[in-house]
Amino acid sequence: QVQLVESGGGLVQAGGSLRLSCAASGRTLSGNAMGWFRQAPGKEREFVGAIRWSGGYTSYADSVKGRFTISRDNAKNTVYLQMNNLKPEDTAVYYCAAGGRGGTYTRGYDYWGQGTQVTVSS
Repeated sequence: QVQLVESGGGLVQAGGSLRLSCAASGRTLSGNAMGWFRQAPGKEREFVGAIRWSGGYTSYADSVKGRFTISRDNAKNTVYLQMNNLKPEDTAVYYCAAGGRGGTYTRGYDYWGQGTQVTVSS
């Protein structure tokens, strides 16, 4: 079993920055990918980005490419989502996910955090 706890959400003005953290505990996740997703009110949960624990390979949705950066601290079993130049359309609950095959679809992940709210005001 894996437990994921997100933190770092909040209210920020457009153009601002936030850094989300996702702390993982439980069984080792080496060899898996950690993903970030978000869900805005009335919309489906969508892929934001992902990182592999080994090698650190990252991938991003086109909507956040160049603004968001995912990194990891293997020693702390923590993944970060640095969000810069935030836009009102980035407002959503952000979730981290782990396990499974990874990828850009929610079905690729076995474990999910509780989510953290990010609100970007215009």
